[in-house]
Amino acid sequence: MNATDAGWRRRRIALILACCATLAAAGVGYRLWPSGADAAQAARKSSRQAVPVSVSAAARQNVPIYLTGLGTVQALYTVAIHTQVDGKLQDVFFKEGQRVNKGDVLAKIDPRLYQAALDQAKARKAMDQATLIAAQKDLERFRTLVRKNAETQQNLDLQQAKVDQTKASIDADQAAIETAQTNFDYTNIVAPTAGRMGVRMVDPGNIVHASDSAAIAVLTQTQPAAVLFTLPAQTLDDVRDAAADGTVEIAAFDRDNVRLLSTGTLSTIDNLIDQATATYRLKAIFPNADEKLWPGEFVNARLLLTIRKDVVVIPPLAVQRGPKGLFAWVVKTDNTVEPRPIKTGTTTGDRTIVVSGLEAGERVVTDGQYKLQTGAAVVVSEPHTLAKQGNQT
Repeated sequence: MNATDAGWRRRRIALILACCATLAAAGVGYRLWPSGADAAQAARKSSRQAVPVSVSAAARQNVPIYLTGLGTVQALYTVAIHTQVDGKLQDVFFKEGQRVNKGDVLAKIDPRLYQAALDQAKARKAMDQATLIAAQKDLERFRTLVRKNAETQQNLDLQQAKVDQTKASIDADQAAIETAQTNFDYTNIVAPTAGRMGVRMVDPGNIVHASDSAAIAVLTQTQPAAVLFTLPAQTLDDVRDAAADGTVEIAAFDRDNVRLLSTGTLSTIDNLIDQATATYRLKAIFPNADEKLWPGEFVNARLLLTIRKDVVVIPPLAVQRGPKGLFAWVVKTDNTVEPRPIKTGTTTGDRTIVVSGLEAGERVVTDGQYKLQTGAAVVVSEPHTLAKQGNQT
């Protein structure tokens, strides 16, 4: 064998060995490389990692049903304090913001002219009473003379008329006295009701008149207080039915609807509906012993309409809306979820009544729904943990 044949044989053997190595590597790769189905299964396993959610269990409770309307606080009585006679405002006896009782003297008008008019009326009556006594004595003498035919009947009749006229004058004098006494009493301006005084608008020393439009001050009675509020017209029948069943409780909250100010009862349902706003007015009375309700203040009046007994409730956050209506994500015993169609009733605060679709004890997702799909595995986390994870993503 020459050198050329030996080289050719070595190259042939090397080529055969390289082909064998390539075929062996391909066989190992084929065994290690997953099929298309295996790859899809692996992808599904990767996509079905547990989703962190917050859950709440459906429960049976007694749920109060409320109606809430915006209202304003009104004083039970609001009285503008005016003078009823003309004169100089001599004294003011109240302090601004002071509580007063019915009959307390609030201010005084200079009484001297009215005292003089009263004294004059009394003096005129006394004078007429003296005239009456003299006329009655003359009448008796005329009667005696007439019986003796010493006087005519005409003069007797004239004397009787004088007596009657004097009696009428005395009656007029008495009326004048009462008028003068009333005007004199009006110089003391008294509180017509108990309440709290407002800002003084006229200072002592000013001349005031009964015809003045400006009041000396305004007196308001805030114990009890009233709240006038409105509700939509479609609730009228329900409210009337509740009022027919008994006392309707009203709670007054601040404008943020957070702090309870006072509780009272429904007093009046207005007798007409405002067609412009499709609302009607209601009036509630509150004891307001601590005066937390202040006249003119805006409040949220919450009317207790009824109490639904033993109904299934869930948090409002669990209620979702889809193409086919309302549903909730329900966590099954194997910690996977399914969408459950539900029908809901009234939502009150943090509770929504479920009419159908859920039973008490079933767990519903209240946070993390946007990551869910049917059959997804979930892990229950605290709401703040969910928020933290959401921020990280």
